[in-house]
Amino acid sequence: MKHNLEVDSIILEFDTKRVLQDVFLKNETGKITGILGRNGTGKTCLMNIIYGELQTTNKSIRLDGTVISDAYRNPALIRYLPQFNFIPKNLKTKRIFKDFNLDFSKFIKYFPEFEKYHNSKVKTLSGGEIRILEIYSILASTTKFCMLDEPFSQVMPVHVDTIKKVISEEKKNKGIIITDHLYEHIIDICDDIYVILNGKTYLTKDRNDLIKLGYINKN
Repeated sequence: MKHNLEVDSIILEFDTKRVLQDVFLKNETGKITGILGRNGTGKTCLMNIIYGELQTTNKSIRLDGTVISDAYRNPALIRYLPQFNFIPKNLKTKRIFKDFNLDFSKFIKYFPEFEKYHNSKVKTLSGGEIRILEIYSILASTTKFCMLDEPFSQVMPVHVDTIKKVISEEKKNKGIIITDHLYEHIIDICDDIYVILNGKTYLTKDRNDLIKLGYINKN
């Protein structure tokens, strides 16, 4: 069954500064939607508003036409990968897979080097390895939508292509919203890309639109 997530009418202000206005974004199961924008344009804020962890007086977030306001309370609807580490480091890797109801054998088909960590505590892994574990936990979990904030920036380049394979595989089961400063990967895997500029979202069609909006330079 196809599901739709629609976001609009968002206004976000900090003191007298308006960060977001006239925002529209749509994602559906089977598609990957990218969000691009310069530092400070509100990409993470937008994700937190969708997730319900950042409150604002003006917003409309609808899943299959039904308004939702506290998605973080219902992981079956939306899961969110924040920029910061969220998995407790004193837990063992196998506990993470149990808590997220994931198959470890499927994970090591993508990342065979993790097989030796099955019974190890998360704190014994490197920062990049922990990030891979977190990315996979959110991506492969059972949910209608997931949002990924900077999944590529904290992992080694050798793992980026594998993560992109997981994303492409998982979009068969859910809708995915993703933002990252490594925009080439966003362009590569996303079906739709929105650029945030001056607080507004602009749906782009190709690289020419990204150039026109000043996000990338013309080569």
